[in-house]
Amino acid sequence: MKGYATLDESKIADIIIDDEFKRLFPRLSDEDFSGLEESLCEFGCLSPLITWNNILVDGHNRFEIIKKHDLPFRTVRLEFSTREEVIIWMIAHQIQSRNLTPIQLNFYRGLHYNTEKLMRGGDRVSEKAKGQVDPLLEKGSTASKLANEYDVSQKTIKRDAQIADAIIAIGETSPEAKELILSGKANISRKRLIELAFAEKGELKDTIEQINAGTHQIRRPGTVTDSSKSGEQLTFDGFIEKIANEIDLGIKKLTVGTGETSKTAIRALIDKLERLYDSMS
Repeated sequence: MKGYATLDESKIADIIIDDEFKRLFPRLSDEDFSGLEESLCEFGCLSPLITWNNILVDGHNRFEIIKKHDLPFRTVRLEFSTREEVIIWMIAHQIQSRNLTPIQLNFYRGLHYNTEKLMRGGDRVSEKAKGQVDPLLEKGSTASKLANEYDVSQKTIKRDAQIADAIIAIGETSPEAKELILSGKANISRKRLIELAFAEKGELKDTIEQINAGTHQIRRPGTVTDSSKSGEQLTFDGFIEKIANEIDLGIKKLTVGTGETSKTAIRALIDKLERLYDSMS
């Protein structure tokens, strides 16, 4: 990115909608969209929309409301050299500005990795080094760079990339199924998404149909008892999803700690989950 231009008054007709950019992030829930619509109609569009060559790159939900009610708005024009630079900026901006769910973080980190690797011409592992150095441990690799940036392991970044590959492949056939996955409404595990990154077209198609029909089931043997309901059994993935949902609800209700003790506790939890994740490879 080279920089940005001054704030502009803009017209609806000036804005170009790029389908790839628009579908990059799931649409707001009906409740959140209605709340945003009420706020914009009452107070106006206080934050400018972000564009690149008149193409909208941030503010798709707001722009939809602006068009509906013919509201005035302003834009800030960013300058990028390539579409890949735009996508990376959009991902970074999204991660910074939203509380993302675990599956959304997996997807956007993986998409960031795949996009940046494409820009860098691969993972900076030379032909001579192949077979001699584990790409996951290559210090100059894209995986290493993003692992440091997101404070996760390189293996996590690599797995995120596979998850992103699967979700993108699903989205190419069914944008609806992709949105169900990213919104958390599809009953599908991360492990299953990694499997789908290498699946045949027929298996992928069947899974998409099941997701859209709401009949897809997590396929993992073994259960654990849900202590909140006597005798109820959960799959392992169901148990993990339950914990993730409880954390999400807790974050919304509790005041987040800012001291070193809180940071240490969170880091310890992340380390435990990382070890569990790595043990499943």
